[in-house]
Amino acid sequence: MSDCQGLGDCDDARIERIYEYLDGALTHDDIAEIKDHLDDCPKCLEQYDLECVIRKVVKRSCSEAAPENLKNAILDRIHNINPADAPTRS
Repeated sequence: MSDCQGLGDCDDARIERIYEYLDGALTHDDIAEIKDHLDDCPKCLEQYDLECVIRKVVKRSCSEAAPENLKNAILDRIHNINPADAPTRS
């Protein structure tokens, strides 16, 4: 049974527990409690689903490599910078 007082009334601590659940940082009993809560609380389930999408996109983005021509263009520009033209730091 959900301990929320109503739709959207979960506190930050409850949301933090969902993040811990996704990180695999909970005990067996805590995992069961969060699963039960997600079954009963549409607002927390929505937050859980959103966090899953965000993590998936971040994971995919971290595995993508920049095209070789982009890397080379950036390195060429770095090597061609004239230190005399660089702004001075105060």
